[in-house]
Amino acid sequence: MTDSPGAAAPTPESGSIAVYVHWPYCARICPYCDFNVVRDRGWREEQAVLVEAILCDLEAQAALIGDRPLASIFFGGGTPSLMRAEDVARVVARARALFPGGGDVEITLEANPTDAEAAHFAALREAGINRLSLGVQSLDDVQLTFLGRNHSADEARRAIAVAAGVFDRLSIDLIYALPGQTVAAWTAAMTEALSMGFEHVSPYQLTIAEGTAFARATERGSLVPPDEDTAADLYEATQAVLGAAGFEAYEVSNHARDMDARSAHNLHVWRGGDYVGVGPGAHGRLTLDGVRTATVARRRIADYVEGVAAGTPWSEQDGLDPRGASEERLLLGLRTLEGVALADLDALDLTARVDVLVEDGFLVIADDRVAATPRGRPVLDAVLKALLT
Repeated sequence: MTDSPGAAAPTPESGSIAVYVHWPYCARICPYCDFNVVRDRGWREEQAVLVEAILCDLEAQAALIGDRPLASIFFGGGTPSLMRAEDVARVVARARALFPGGGDVEITLEANPTDAEAAHFAALREAGINRLSLGVQSLDDVQLTFLGRNHSADEARRAIAVAAGVFDRLSIDLIYALPGQTVAAWTAAMTEALSMGFEHVSPYQLTIAEGTAFARATERGSLVPPDEDTAADLYEATQAVLGAAGFEAYEVSNHARDMDARSAHNLHVWRGGDYVGVGPGAHGRLTLDGVRTATVARRRIADYVEGVAAGTPWSEQDGLDPRGASEERLLLGLRTLEGVALADLDALDLTARVDVLVEDGFLVIADDRVAATPRGRPVLDAVLKALLT
Protein backbone atom coordinates (compact mmCIF):
# COMPACT_ATOMS: atom_id res chain seq x y z
CA MET A 1 0.00 0.00 0.00
CA THR A 2 1.25 3.46 -0.82
CA ASP A 3 1.47 6.25 1.73
CA SER A 4 -0.20 8.83 -0.48
CA PRO A 5 -3.38 9.24 -2.47
CA GLY A 6 -3.45 7.48 -5.82
CA ALA A 7 -1.70 9.35 -8.58
CA ALA A 8 -4.80 9.02 -10.75
CA ALA A 9 -7.99 9.59 -8.83
CA PRO A 10 -10.69 10.24 -11.42
CA THR A 11 -14.08 11.62 -10.64
CA PRO A 12 -17.16 9.81 -12.00
CA GLU A 13 -17.69 10.34 -15.71
CA SER A 14 -19.59 13.58 -16.16
CA GLY A 15 -23.30 12.97 -15.89
CA SER A 16 -23.06 9.19 -15.63
CA ILE A 17 -25.51 7.24 -13.50
CA ALA A 18 -25.15 3.91 -11.72
CA VAL A 19 -28.06 1.64 -10.83
CA TYR A 20 -28.44 -0.27 -7.57
CA VAL A 21 -31.14 -2.97 -7.47
CA HIS A 22 -32.15 -4.28 -4.03
CA TRP A 23 -33.61 -7.81 -3.95
CA PRO A 24 -34.76 -8.31 -0.33
CA TYR A 25 -35.35 -12.06 -0.25
CA CYS A 26 -33.05 -14.48 1.60
CA ALA A 27 -33.32 -18.22 2.15
CA ARG A 28 -32.25 -17.57 5.76
CA ILE A 29 -31.75 -14.39 7.79
CA CYS A 30 -28.19 -14.31 9.12
CA PRO A 31 -27.85 -13.26 12.80
CA TYR A 32 -25.36 -10.48 11.99
CA CYS A 33 -27.36 -8.93 9.14
CA ASP A 34 -29.05 -5.54 9.54
CA PHE A 35 -29.97 -5.06 5.88
CA ASN A 36 -33.54 -4.76 4.65
CA VAL A 37 -34.25 -8.46 4.10
CA VAL A 38 -37.15 -10.91 4.39
CA ARG A 39 -37.37 -14.68 4.36
CA ASP A 40 -37.96 -16.13 0.89
CA ARG A 41 -41.12 -18.20 1.29
CA GLY A 42 -41.52 -18.97 -2.38
CA TRP A 43 -44.27 -16.43 -2.99
CA ARG A 44 -43.59 -16.13 -6.73
CA GLU A 45 -46.62 -13.95 -7.37
CA GLU A 46 -45.36 -11.37 -4.87
CA GLN A 47 -41.90 -11.49 -6.43
CA ALA A 48 -43.32 -11.08 -9.94
CA VAL A 49 -45.19 -7.98 -8.77
CA LEU A 50 -41.99 -6.65 -7.18
CA VAL A 51 -40.06 -7.07 -10.44
CA GLU A 52 -42.70 -5.04 -12.26
CA ALA A 53 -42.48 -2.34 -9.59
CA ILE A 54 -38.69 -2.20 -9.91
CA LEU A 55 -39.00 -1.77 -13.67
CA CYS A 56 -41.58 0.99 -13.25
CA ASP A 57 -39.45 2.70 -10.61
CA LEU A 58 -36.47 2.67 -12.97
CA GLU A 59 -38.56 4.33 -15.66
CA ALA A 60 -39.90 6.98 -13.30
CA GLN A 61 -36.47 7.91 -11.98
CA ALA A 62 -35.04 7.99 -15.50
CA ALA A 63 -37.78 10.44 -16.49
CA LEU A 64 -36.93 12.53 -13.43
CA ILE A 65 -33.20 12.85 -14.08
CA GLY A 66 -33.13 12.77 -17.87
CA ASP A 67 -30.76 11.17 -20.35
CA ARG A 68 -27.63 9.92 -18.56
CA PRO A 69 -24.96 7.42 -19.66
CA LEU A 70 -24.96 4.19 -17.64
CA ALA A 71 -21.95 3.71 -15.36
CA SER A 72 -22.72 0.32 -13.76
CA ILE A 73 -25.45 -1.95 -12.40
CA PHE A 74 -25.27 -3.72 -9.05
CA PHE A 75 -27.75 -6.34 -7.82
CA GLY A 76 -27.52 -6.50 -4.02
CA GLY A 77 -29.70 -7.57 -1.15
CA GLY A 78 -30.80 -9.79 0.27
CA THR A 79 -29.81 -12.54 -2.08
CA PRO A 80 -30.24 -11.51 -5.71
CA SER A 81 -28.98 -14.90 -6.90
CA LEU A 82 -32.46 -16.08 -5.86
CA MET A 83 -33.91 -13.98 -8.68
CA ARG A 84 -35.05 -15.71 -11.82
CA ALA A 85 -32.48 -15.13 -14.56
CA GLU A 86 -35.19 -13.87 -16.91
CA ASP A 87 -36.11 -11.19 -14.36
CA VAL A 88 -32.47 -10.16 -14.03
CA ALA A 89 -32.32 -9.90 -17.81
CA ARG A 90 -35.40 -7.67 -17.90
CA VAL A 91 -33.96 -5.27 -15.32
CA VAL A 92 -30.60 -5.13 -17.12
CA ALA A 93 -32.27 -4.51 -20.49
CA ARG A 94 -34.51 -1.80 -19.08
CA ALA A 95 -31.60 0.00 -17.40
CA ARG A 96 -29.55 -0.12 -20.60
CA ALA A 97 -32.48 1.21 -22.63
CA LEU A 98 -33.22 4.03 -20.19
CA PHE A 99 -29.56 5.07 -19.78
CA PRO A 100 -27.90 4.43 -23.16
CA GLY A 101 -24.44 5.40 -24.21
CA GLY A 102 -22.63 3.71 -21.36
CA GLY A 103 -20.75 1.22 -23.55
CA ASP A 104 -19.42 -1.88 -21.79
CA VAL A 105 -20.45 -1.53 -18.15
CA GLU A 106 -19.79 -3.66 -15.10
CA ILE A 107 -22.91 -5.55 -14.02
CA THR A 108 -22.44 -7.25 -10.64
CA LEU A 109 -24.68 -9.69 -8.83
CA GLU A 110 -24.24 -10.93 -5.26
CA ALA A 111 -24.68 -14.69 -4.91
CA ASN A 112 -24.82 -17.29 -2.18
CA PRO A 113 -23.05 -20.65 -2.59
CA THR A 114 -26.38 -22.49 -2.25
CA ASP A 115 -27.51 -20.96 -5.56
CA ALA A 116 -24.47 -22.21 -7.47
CA GLU A 117 -26.06 -24.38 -10.12
CA ALA A 118 -24.08 -24.26 -13.35
CA ALA A 119 -27.22 -23.77 -15.43
CA HIS A 120 -28.43 -20.90 -13.22
CA PHE A 121 -25.06 -19.17 -13.27
CA ALA A 122 -24.88 -19.57 -17.05
CA ALA A 123 -28.37 -18.09 -17.35
CA LEU A 124 -27.32 -15.13 -15.19
CA ARG A 125 -24.33 -14.59 -17.45
CA GLU A 126 -26.62 -14.63 -20.48
CA ALA A 127 -28.85 -12.13 -18.65
CA GLY A 128 -25.95 -9.69 -18.64
CA ILE A 129 -24.13 -10.37 -15.37
CA ASN A 130 -20.38 -10.08 -15.96
CA ARG A 131 -19.12 -9.92 -12.37
CA LEU A 132 -20.14 -12.25 -9.52
CA SER A 133 -19.64 -11.49 -5.84
CA LEU A 134 -19.81 -14.70 -3.78
CA GLY A 135 -20.90 -14.37 -0.14
CA VAL A 136 -18.81 -17.27 1.13
CA GLN A 137 -18.01 -15.56 4.48
CA SER A 138 -15.94 -18.51 5.75
CA LEU A 139 -14.40 -21.81 4.66
CA ASP A 140 -14.79 -23.34 8.13
CA ASP A 141 -17.94 -25.31 9.01
CA VAL A 142 -17.93 -24.29 12.69
CA GLN A 143 -17.70 -20.62 11.76
CA LEU A 144 -20.39 -20.98 9.09
CA THR A 145 -22.74 -22.48 11.68
CA PHE A 146 -21.98 -19.63 14.07
CA LEU A 147 -22.68 -17.10 11.30
CA GLY A 148 -26.01 -18.74 10.54
CA ARG A 149 -25.09 -19.54 6.96
CA ASN A 150 -27.03 -22.20 5.08
CA HIS A 151 -24.05 -23.67 3.25
CA SER A 152 -21.09 -25.81 4.28
CA ALA A 153 -17.44 -25.18 3.53
CA ASP A 154 -17.43 -27.90 0.88
CA GLU A 155 -20.52 -26.38 -0.74
CA ALA A 156 -18.70 -23.06 -0.83
CA ARG A 157 -15.70 -24.63 -2.53
CA ARG A 158 -17.94 -26.29 -5.12
CA ALA A 159 -19.75 -23.00 -5.72
CA ILE A 160 -16.44 -21.24 -6.31
CA ALA A 161 -15.44 -23.87 -8.86
CA VAL A 162 -18.78 -23.52 -10.67
CA ALA A 163 -18.59 -19.71 -10.69
CA ALA A 164 -15.01 -19.75 -11.99
CA GLY A 165 -16.18 -21.79 -14.96
CA VAL A 166 -18.84 -19.24 -15.88
CA PHE A 167 -17.65 -15.74 -14.90
CA ASP A 168 -14.36 -14.04 -15.73
CA ARG A 169 -14.67 -11.56 -12.86
CA LEU A 170 -15.08 -13.01 -9.37
CA SER A 171 -15.09 -11.47 -5.90
CA ILE A 172 -15.37 -13.19 -2.52
CA ASP A 173 -16.73 -11.84 0.77
CA LEU A 174 -15.17 -13.10 4.00
CA ILE A 175 -15.96 -12.24 7.63
CA TYR A 176 -13.28 -12.20 10.32
CA ALA A 177 -12.76 -11.11 13.92
CA LEU A 178 -15.04 -13.92 15.07
CA PRO A 179 -15.08 -15.04 18.72
CA GLY A 180 -12.05 -17.20 19.42
CA GLN A 181 -10.50 -16.66 15.97
CA THR A 182 -6.71 -16.62 15.95
CA VAL A 183 -4.37 -14.86 13.56
CA ALA A 184 -3.02 -18.23 12.41
CA ALA A 185 -6.49 -19.57 11.59
CA TRP A 186 -7.49 -16.38 9.75
CA THR A 187 -4.22 -16.37 7.80
CA ALA A 188 -4.85 -19.97 6.72
CA ALA A 189 -8.40 -19.11 5.64
CA MET A 190 -7.24 -16.18 3.52
CA THR A 191 -4.47 -18.25 1.99
CA GLU A 192 -6.94 -20.94 0.93
CA ALA A 193 -9.33 -18.37 -0.52
CA LEU A 194 -6.56 -16.73 -2.52
CA SER A 195 -5.49 -20.09 -3.93
CA MET A 196 -8.87 -20.31 -5.67
CA GLY A 197 -8.04 -17.55 -8.11
CA PHE A 198 -10.15 -14.62 -6.94
CA GLU A 199 -9.13 -11.20 -8.28
CA HIS A 200 -11.08 -9.28 -5.64
CA VAL A 201 -11.49 -9.97 -1.90
CA SER A 202 -13.77 -8.12 0.53
CA PRO A 203 -12.80 -9.05 4.12
CA TYR A 204 -15.16 -7.52 6.68
CA GLN A 205 -14.65 -7.40 10.42
CA LEU A 206 -17.69 -8.79 12.21
CA THR A 207 -19.84 -5.87 13.28
CA ILE A 208 -22.45 -6.24 15.99
CA ALA A 209 -25.26 -4.17 14.49
CA GLU A 210 -28.11 -2.88 16.60
CA GLY A 211 -31.33 -4.87 16.30
CA THR A 212 -29.69 -8.10 15.10
CA ALA A 213 -29.68 -11.49 16.76
CA PHE A 214 -25.97 -11.06 17.48
CA ALA A 215 -26.65 -7.76 19.24
CA ARG A 216 -29.15 -9.47 21.51
CA ALA A 217 -26.69 -12.30 22.16
CA THR A 218 -24.00 -9.77 23.04
CA GLU A 219 -26.34 -8.04 25.48
CA ARG A 220 -27.05 -11.41 27.16
CA GLY A 221 -23.34 -12.15 27.35
CA SER A 222 -23.59 -15.31 25.26
CA LEU A 223 -21.53 -13.72 22.48
CA VAL A 224 -18.23 -12.05 23.28
CA PRO A 225 -16.51 -10.39 20.30
CA PRO A 226 -12.70 -10.22 20.19
CA ASP A 227 -11.13 -7.42 22.18
CA GLU A 228 -9.65 -4.40 20.40
CA ASP A 229 -6.08 -5.72 20.46
CA THR A 230 -7.07 -9.05 18.91
CA ALA A 231 -9.21 -7.32 16.28
CA ALA A 232 -6.26 -5.05 15.45
CA ASP A 233 -3.95 -8.05 15.10
CA LEU A 234 -6.45 -9.71 12.73
CA TYR A 235 -6.69 -6.50 10.69
CA GLU A 236 -2.91 -6.28 10.38
CA ALA A 237 -2.79 -9.94 9.30
CA THR A 238 -5.38 -9.17 6.63
CA GLN A 239 -3.26 -6.38 5.18
CA ALA A 240 -0.08 -8.44 5.33
CA VAL A 241 -1.44 -11.59 3.70
CA LEU A 242 -3.36 -9.83 0.96
CA GLY A 243 -0.55 -7.36 0.31
CA ALA A 244 1.99 -10.17 -0.05
CA ALA A 245 -0.32 -11.83 -2.56
CA GLY A 246 -0.38 -8.72 -4.72
CA PHE A 247 -3.71 -7.28 -3.59
CA GLU A 248 -4.04 -3.55 -2.98
CA ALA A 249 -6.46 -2.26 -0.35
CA TYR A 250 -8.07 0.34 -2.60
CA GLU A 251 -10.79 0.74 0.06
CA VAL A 252 -10.77 -0.18 3.74
CA SER A 253 -12.59 -3.49 3.20
CA ASN A 254 -11.90 -4.10 -0.50
CA HIS A 255 -8.73 -5.52 -2.02
CA ALA A 256 -8.02 -6.04 -5.73
CA ARG A 257 -5.18 -7.63 -7.71
CA ASP A 258 -5.06 -4.78 -10.23
CA MET A 259 -6.96 -1.71 -11.41
CA ASP A 260 -9.29 -3.73 -13.65
CA ALA A 261 -10.32 -5.95 -10.73
CA ARG A 262 -11.62 -3.04 -8.66
CA SER A 263 -15.39 -2.71 -8.32
CA ALA A 264 -16.40 -0.02 -10.81
CA HIS A 265 -19.81 0.35 -9.18
CA ASN A 266 -18.46 0.87 -5.67
CA LEU A 267 -15.82 3.30 -6.93
CA HIS A 268 -18.53 5.31 -8.66
CA VAL A 269 -20.38 5.59 -5.33
CA TRP A 270 -17.28 6.34 -3.24
CA ARG A 271 -16.25 9.05 -5.71
CA GLY A 272 -19.58 10.81 -5.26
CA GLY A 273 -21.29 9.73 -8.46
CA ASP A 274 -25.06 9.75 -8.86
CA TYR A 275 -26.85 6.42 -8.57
CA VAL A 276 -30.45 5.28 -8.79
CA GLY A 277 -31.65 2.97 -6.02
CA VAL A 278 -34.60 0.69 -6.83
CA GLY A 279 -36.20 -2.03 -4.75
CA PRO A 280 -37.51 -2.04 -1.15
CA GLY A 281 -35.30 0.05 1.12
CA ALA A 282 -32.81 0.90 -1.63
CA HIS A 283 -30.72 4.04 -1.14
CA GLY A 284 -29.92 6.41 -3.99
CA ARG A 285 -28.07 9.66 -4.63
CA LEU A 286 -29.38 11.93 -7.37
CA THR A 287 -28.65 15.47 -8.47
CA LEU A 288 -32.09 17.07 -8.70
CA ASP A 289 -32.35 20.73 -9.71
CA GLY A 290 -28.66 21.07 -8.94
CA VAL A 291 -28.97 19.67 -5.41
CA ARG A 292 -27.33 16.45 -4.23
CA THR A 293 -30.34 14.47 -2.99
CA ALA A 294 -30.40 11.35 -0.81
CA THR A 295 -33.29 8.98 -1.49
CA VAL A 296 -34.50 5.94 0.43
CA ALA A 297 -37.21 3.66 -0.96
CA ARG A 298 -40.05 2.38 1.21
CA ARG A 299 -38.79 -0.65 3.13
CA ARG A 300 -41.78 -3.00 3.21
CA ILE A 301 -42.32 -4.80 -0.08
CA ALA A 302 -46.05 -4.02 -0.20
CA ASP A 303 -45.44 -0.37 0.67
CA TYR A 304 -42.79 -0.08 -2.02
CA VAL A 305 -45.04 -1.63 -4.68
CA GLU A 306 -47.92 0.64 -3.70
CA GLY A 307 -45.62 3.65 -3.57
CA VAL A 308 -44.28 3.02 -7.05
CA ALA A 309 -47.82 2.72 -8.39
CA ALA A 310 -48.76 6.00 -6.70
CA GLY A 311 -45.60 7.80 -7.82
CA THR A 312 -44.23 7.98 -4.27
CA PRO A 313 -41.69 5.14 -3.92
CA TRP A 314 -39.42 7.03 -1.52
CA SER A 315 -39.87 7.18 2.22
CA GLU A 316 -37.10 9.80 2.37
CA GLN A 317 -35.93 12.47 -0.05
CA ASP A 318 -33.41 14.83 1.50
CA GLY A 319 -31.55 17.56 -0.34
CA LEU A 320 -28.04 17.93 1.06
CA ASP A 321 -26.76 21.42 1.76
CA PRO A 322 -23.12 22.13 0.79
CA ARG A 323 -21.88 21.10 4.23
CA GLY A 324 -23.86 17.86 4.20
CA ALA A 325 -22.63 17.02 0.70
CA SER A 326 -19.02 17.68 1.75
CA GLU A 327 -19.39 15.54 4.87
CA GLU A 328 -20.65 12.69 2.73
CA ARG A 329 -17.71 13.04 0.34
CA LEU A 330 -15.34 12.94 3.30
CA LEU A 331 -16.98 9.89 4.89
CA LEU A 332 -16.86 7.95 1.63
CA GLY A 333 -13.64 9.29 0.17
CA LEU A 334 -11.41 8.68 3.19
CA ARG A 335 -12.31 4.99 3.01
CA THR A 336 -10.49 4.77 -0.32
CA LEU A 337 -6.80 4.68 -1.11
CA GLU A 338 -7.20 7.66 -3.45
CA GLY A 339 -8.83 9.79 -0.75
CA VAL A 340 -10.88 12.87 -1.55
CA ALA A 341 -10.17 16.15 -3.32
CA LEU A 342 -9.58 19.04 -0.93
CA ALA A 343 -11.82 21.19 -3.11
CA ASP A 344 -14.75 18.88 -2.25
CA LEU A 345 -14.33 19.78 1.43
CA ASP A 346 -14.40 23.58 1.16
CA ALA A 347 -17.74 23.83 2.96
CA LEU A 348 -16.29 22.15 6.08
CA ASP A 349 -13.30 24.45 6.81
CA LEU A 350 -11.15 21.55 8.05
CA THR A 351 -7.69 22.93 7.28
CA ALA A 352 -6.49 23.18 10.90
CA ARG A 353 -7.85 19.76 11.87
CA VAL A 354 -6.41 18.13 8.76
CA ASP A 355 -3.01 19.68 9.45
CA VAL A 356 -2.96 18.19 12.96
CA LEU A 357 -3.84 14.72 11.69
CA VAL A 358 -1.23 15.01 8.95
CA GLU A 359 1.38 15.96 11.55
CA ASP A 360 0.36 12.98 13.68
CA GLY A 361 0.68 10.61 10.72
CA PHE A 362 -2.98 9.70 10.28
CA LEU A 363 -3.58 11.64 7.05
CA VAL A 364 -1.48 12.61 4.05
CA ILE A 365 -1.98 15.34 1.46
CA ALA A 366 -0.74 15.00 -2.11
CA ASP A 367 -1.90 16.33 -5.48
CA ASP A 368 -4.60 18.43 -3.77
CA ARG A 369 -6.16 15.35 -2.20
CA VAL A 370 -6.28 14.09 1.37
CA ALA A 371 -6.17 10.39 2.24
CA ALA A 372 -5.77 8.17 5.28
CA THR A 373 -2.34 6.67 5.81
CA PRO A 374 -1.69 3.02 6.75
CA ARG A 375 -1.62 4.28 10.35
CA GLY A 376 -4.91 6.13 9.95
CA ARG A 377 -6.91 3.44 8.19
CA PRO A 378 -7.28 1.04 11.14
CA VAL A 379 -8.63 3.92 13.26
CA LEU A 380 -10.60 5.64 10.51
CA ASP A 381 -13.72 6.07 12.66
CA ALA A 382 -11.67 8.01 15.20
CA VAL A 383 -10.04 10.08 12.44
CA LEU A 384 -13.44 11.01 11.02
CA LYS A 385 -14.71 11.86 14.49
CA ALA A 386 -11.76 14.16 15.03
CA LEU A 387 -12.49 15.89 11.74
CA LEU A 388 -16.24 16.25 12.05
CA THR A 389 -16.96 16.63 15.76
